[in-house]
Amino acid sequence: MKAVGGQYSLQMLKRFLNPIPKMSREEITTEAIKHALKSLRKRHLLEEGAHAPAIIALSRPLVSQGSEWKEKAESLEVELQQCYKAQARLSEQLVVEVADSRVSKALVQEKEALISDLQNELSLARDERSRLTACLEEKSKALELLMNEHQSLKEQLEATTLRASNAEAENKMLIDRWMLQKMKDAERLNDANSVYGDILDQLKVSSIEQLARQQVDGVVRQSEEGAECYIESPIPTTCRQRIPAHNGGCASILFEYNSSKLMSGGQDQTIKIWDTNTGSQSQTLHGCLGTVLDLCITHDNRSVIAASSANNLYVWDVSSGRVRHTLTGHVDKVCAVDVSKVSTRSVVSAAYDRTIKVWDLHKGYCVNTLLFQSNCNTLCFSMDGETICSGHVDGNLRLWDIKTGKLLSEVAAHSLAITSLSLSRNGNMILTSGRDNLHNLFDIRTLEICATLRSNGYRVASNWSRSCISADDGYVASGSVDGSVHIWSVANAKIVSTLKEHTAPVLSCSWSGLGKPLATSDKNGNICIWNDRSPF
Repeated sequence: MKAVGGQYSLQMLKRFLNPIPKMSREEITTEAIKHALKSLRKRHLLEEGAHAPAIIALSRPLVSQGSEWKEKAESLEVELQQCYKAQARLSEQLVVEVADSRVSKALVQEKEALISDLQNELSLARDERSRLTACLEEKSKALELLMNEHQSLKEQLEATTLRASNAEAENKMLIDRWMLQKMKDAERLNDANSVYGDILDQLKVSSIEQLARQQVDGVVRQSEEGAECYIESPIPTTCRQRIPAHNGGCASILFEYNSSKLMSGGQDQTIKIWDTNTGSQSQTLHGCLGTVLDLCITHDNRSVIAASSANNLYVWDVSSGRVRHTLTGHVDKVCAVDVSKVSTRSVVSAAYDRTIKVWDLHKGYCVNTLLFQSNCNTLCFSMDGETICSGHVDGNLRLWDIKTGKLLSEVAAHSLAITSLSLSRNGNMILTSGRDNLHNLFDIRTLEICATLRSNGYRVASNWSRSCISADDGYVASGSVDGSVHIWSVANAKIVSTLKEHTAPVLSCSWSGLGKPLATSDKNGNICIWNDRSPF
């Protein structure tokens, strides 16, 4: 509008300045004023039209404007609340996202550490593989070398086999020649034997006459060197010696072969040797670390073996009194031991570890172990040394082959535990004693019962109470829990004597191989020596 008005004024000014012949200046001025008024009126109308909405708005009352503002404020407040809620949801989501990011970060760190460990393990595995590869190469070279040596040895074996075949053929030829020569020598020996037989017949006649002259009052002695000498066993009636032998009890006593010397072992961990004629102590063997539960002696009387509660066996040299061997291998107390009657090197022992061990005394170690299901209380060798007899807690008597360790035979000897085994002098009978207070005599060849010995007042004192058979196999002696000693006759299975001297349960009985005396020991450690009433 300003541009239009300005253009109109410029035109009017040009007209005013230019000479107008027909109109006067007053008319021109009037005309210009009119035009100016018209233009101002148009401008006013235009400006009024432009400001009409504002004027209309200003003309509205303030109350209506306030309600609009209130509605707008409320809508804005609702929007603000929605914004706050959205902000809260976004904040919670942000917290969750932050926690997830932290967990993810921890997992990433853990995975990075795991990757580092795996890389270390991989490097170690590579090193190990390299080492094993080198070792494999080395072993391969060694194997190749061994194969070459094996091939050379195989060739040497073939050559040696060929030489052995040739030598065998040569030996066979030499044996044939040797047999021919031996046949010739045998013919000459037959001639010599016929002469020797005549001489022996003459010697037998003379020896029978000499034996008849030596038989006096039942005493029989043989003149051949190494033969055993014994006397008929009289029934013991009198206690000639009462010896306080061991502190804490004496569980095992044993006579030397063909001697009146008595050995005893007790809870005081010592072995003592006694002269039964005088009751004096001749020797003490030290070195055992536990209670002595059983004793045996080699048939040459040179070595004593003791079974102890210390799980070991101890072997003494009697002449020096020193421990020669300590036999270890059992894992529980050793309760029984015996030595072969034909060899000084074979010993058997039984322990509460349910084993029987066979020992070589010359080498000093175990050569065989027998296993069984019931603990063994007692055992002994057969006369030929080829069989082991064992008595067990289950009441069974078992026979074992010493070479193979196989069970040969088994018999239910007692209803309760077997406490003692004693072999007869001829080796044909074996005496078993049990906790059922019975004594059974078995034929060792057939395991049939020959006799059963019992007594109303007899009671076994312990699981290791030892009974014995007399030297002439005519009597059986066994101690009772009341301190008495019972003597049975094998011939009629009846009590022939009851000896009363002990004041404690009797644990062990032993009869001298010379026929007398009888020795007994008790829980108080006392030993009684019994003889008949004869002065000799």
